[in-house]
Amino acid sequence: MAVAGALLIAACTGAGETPGAEPWASSGTSSGTTSAGDTSAAGGSPTTAPSTAPSRPTQSTPAVARPPRDGACYDLDFRAATAPTNDADPVSCRGEHTAQTVHVARLETVVDGHLLAVDSDLAQEQIRSTCPREVRRHVGGTPRDHRLARLEPIWFSPTIEQSDQGATWFRCDVVALGRGQRFAPLPAPKRLEGILDRDGGLDQFGLCGTAAPGTRRFDRVICSEAHSWRALTTIDLAGGRSYPGRAAVRRGGENRCRDLVRRASGDPDRFRYGWEWPTAQQWRTGQRYGFCWAPD
Repeated sequence: MAVAGALLIAACTGAGETPGAEPWASSGTSSGTTSAGDTSAAGGSPTTAPSTAPSRPTQSTPAVARPPRDGACYDLDFRAATAPTNDADPVSCRGEHTAQTVHVARLETVVDGHLLAVDSDLAQEQIRSTCPREVRRHVGGTPRDHRLARLEPIWFSPTIEQSDQGATWFRCDVVALGRGQRFAPLPAPKRLEGILDRDGGLDQFGLCGTAAPGTRRFDRVICSEAHSWRALTTIDLAGGRSYPGRAAVRRGGENRCRDLVRRASGDPDRFRYGWEWPTAQQWRTGQRYGFCWAPD
């Protein structure tokens, strides 16, 4: 998924710096010019799908063993999407909605002769390993498209009470990060399926910014909203499990990003670009790439 870290802005004119923040993430940023040093500021970006392993609910919920419907649509807000369970009623997919169920399956609840609880680590690992893959399959596209898209997987499993009644299903949904703690509306299911395989998919669901990354007015937004910068691509970085260090990851993609934007700008003497590299924490979670930005 699109996870961002420290940031360098290079331009013909200097850029200021302030944090950019989003739900479920944080990272450091720095900004400067092609001829000057850089300074630091805090920033943020999405990192992982918001759903986590369910804890036992504090309030009783109805025990319903019947599984949810594949292809159903929901109008979920950020709080509901980050909960481990969900009892919202489906809404019409022809109307405005923020989540679509793309996969419903059953947990393997017996492992080595032992019955697993729905909130056990092994049961939840089945969901965590399945839902991101199913969402990527549903929306189509390449690994690069998935990094740049604001489409994210979330997932839900039964409540403890529902599990006690025999429910073993889990549900994989897709949402689109809009701006801040807000989801963007989704199109009808047939239009969303394979959206990243079609021209214009990232124009609608890609990663964009309201200003130059690292500047005062910068905020990450979905590209269907008003924006002035766009994440053009991602650049893979060399290194093993240990974080190579801030200087190394900065050098690892800066020149490639600058050259890419220079070629795309049409004016090799006047162009702006932004190179954003992963933090140590993001490197540990598997992000071994950075984002290359340009005005849009």
